[in-house]
Amino acid sequence: MTTSVHEPVTTPPEVTGTATALLDDYRPHSDRFLATPHRTLLGHGIAAELPHDKRPLGQRVRALLDDRRRAGHPDPVVMGALPFDPAAPPALTVPENVRWAPPLREDPLIALPVPPPENAADWQVREVPAAEEYGAAVAAAVARMRAGEFDKVVLARTLELTGPVAPDLPAMLRRLARRDPAGYTFAVPSGAGRTLIGASPELLVARRGPTLTANPLAGSAPRSADLAEDVRRAAALLESPKDLHEHAVVVAAVRAALAPFCSRLDVPERPTLVRTAAMWHLSTTVTGELADTATTALDLASALHPTPAVCGTPTDVARAVIADSEPFDRGAYTGMVGWQNADGDGEWVVTIRCAEAEGGLLRLFAGAGVVAASSPEAETAETGAKFRTFLNAVGASL
Repeated sequence: MTTSVHEPVTTPPEVTGTATALLDDYRPHSDRFLATPHRTLLGHGIAAELPHDKRPLGQRVRALLDDRRRAGHPDPVVMGALPFDPAAPPALTVPENVRWAPPLREDPLIALPVPPPENAADWQVREVPAAEEYGAAVAAAVARMRAGEFDKVVLARTLELTGPVAPDLPAMLRRLARRDPAGYTFAVPSGAGRTLIGASPELLVARRGPTLTANPLAGSAPRSADLAEDVRRAAALLESPKDLHEHAVVVAAVRAALAPFCSRLDVPERPTLVRTAAMWHLSTTVTGELADTATTALDLASALHPTPAVCGTPTDVARAVIADSEPFDRGAYTGMVGWQNADGDGEWVVTIRCAEAEGGLLRLFAGAGVVAASSPEAETAETGAKFRTFLNAVGASL
């Protein structure tokens, strides 16, 4: 029962610092920070932005990176975030320069303590929707699933945090990184003056040459500070019919989306466990070989997005239920964040355990997979547990 670590995606062109140095050098708005289990990236400035036109996303990204190569950039990389709604504009850019470092988990300085959050008691917290309304939406969805209308939907809620000063994003990022240094920690502009910041446990897909890796997570249980209880919860999750069904739905969708691109696709029969500081998750590591090496990491990510782990199934019905049930725009939440180079290698991560900062407002997101066996109380409690990742980083409480 250990955190899953995948094979490296590609060899960085040049190591230009330590992971904690890149973390400490992050500056909001001008920089893009991404730490994965295999590397740490810090992109500074903007050399080029992705154009918004009718061409497919993967085609636009390939053209942008090819243009930068022809302009003399030896190894251009696109970085940024894509929203939950594929029709909404992505926030992808080629930074002026990218610094690379080994992963945070290999940097001994990541274990050093960080100061507690300042002004923690000054946060004003508003639930959108309130827990009771969220529970009612879960109950309504369960009733429709038991009537046979659809199989699964992921319903989310938010916490809106406001304080006397703008959020200290670099300090939040450092606390998130130190809490889960083996996960995926990020801070990138997400459009319209917003910054997406978080620490996700879930790899959507990575590509290294002809090899791909995906790691869908679905089915969760909150951690416990008591070791015996924590182990009991992990064991119970591995045997939970409700969570195993929820997980199987997601894995089947990932298999169906990736199979057309692959000459070989390996999907384990049973899930294992992944842990974060706050949650246990059922996890399946899918690996494969591409039939055509022209297929890029972003091509694969676009084919997968959105998986039932963040939307539901059937997708169109789940989208409609989400639109009717959630009184907010998800924005970049349950979209993806990551990077890709001109050779098509890259990593794309599901943007969960995250928040969007805009001025003095910090909007936190958390969701739960709802199936016919779900209960409003359990799903509301699950979202509360998932909020803990970010609440700990800002020093607020629910």
